[in-house]
Amino acid sequence: MSVDFVFLDSGTGGIPYLAHLMELCPQAECVYFADNRNFPYGTKSRPEICGCASEAADTIIRNFNPSVIVVACNTISVNALDVLRQRFPSAKFVGTVPAVKLAASVSKKRCIGLLATDATVRNSYNETLRSEFAPDCRLVLRGDGALVSFIEHEAFLADRETCLKAAAPAVEFFRKEGCDVIVLGCTHFLNLSDVIREAAGDDISVVDSCDGVVRRALSVCGPVPEKNLVPPALYVTGFTEGNDRTEYDMVCRKFGLSFMGSLQRNFRR
Repeated sequence: MSVDFVFLDSGTGGIPYLAHLMELCPQAECVYFADNRNFPYGTKSRPEICGCASEAADTIIRNFNPSVIVVACNTISVNALDVLRQRFPSAKFVGTVPAVKLAASVSKKRCIGLLATDATVRNSYNETLRSEFAPDCRLVLRGDGALVSFIEHEAFLADRETCLKAAAPAVEFFRKEGCDVIVLGCTHFLNLSDVIREAAGDDISVVDSCDGVVRRALSVCGPVPEKNLVPPALYVTGFTEGNDRTEYDMVCRKFGLSFMGSLQRNFRR
């Protein structure tokens, strides 16, 4: 089996990236691979993240032989992308990093908020991004694992008021810090981007890296030939307590994916 793109994340957070790529390139054959057995990655150490991501990438390469692997997860990208490229030199990886450059281009107060997982917030790469793309800006960091978990397990069933209530603490944190831009530094947050924008109001902009990442993936892949359209497939690594098939069935209906169930990892050590 060989596909054009496989999107890797710990859960459903990166699906908006797949959806956007399908909008730009509807003939692409795509697979979404959620390592939900190891969700969340954001609470893990860097060695743990590298280990889990390497096992997932190995499974992806064995089963799908993709032209490009889109690491649709900021936590994996900032902690393990270099490791993945070293361990799998023949594979093409496109990572997802916080859109600090874009945020700097729209910030008037020169104060940028980065909403991410704890593991992303801990990584020194954020300071590298600030130094390179926003040297005159203050970067305010917030790790919000609770919001990530809410989006993964509850948001698709929750009403808008519940979602607004879940997003409000993060938005108010950045408002009190004087930020006029919030970077969605975890792909999960894109699933609530409209809610976060509503909570932020007109005085705080909300940016993400979705369009830039997708266009980069298309560029790395090169021309995608026309073929019979096949709905994107969603695979997971297993089901655990609080993470059952019902959630994934609902996500697949929303995004037009075919749920293919559990795909066991088989990592060669």
